Amino acid sequence: MGTEKIYKTMNSAGKFNLIVGICVVIVGTLSCLCGAFMIVHGVKLLERKKEILF
Repeated sequence: MGTEKIYKTMNSAGKFNLIVGICVVIVGTLSCLCGAFMIVHGVKLLERKKEILF
């Protein structure tokens, strides 16, 4: 039960980072760096959730 909760949390955090990162990139050119970092970290969260071992 705990593992499933962690997967759901990582999944929602990763999706949120992607969405906010894309919005930040669209809103301003000065914030492109912040948006790019958020997108990269969101993708890493979504990819690495499969590597969790309990």
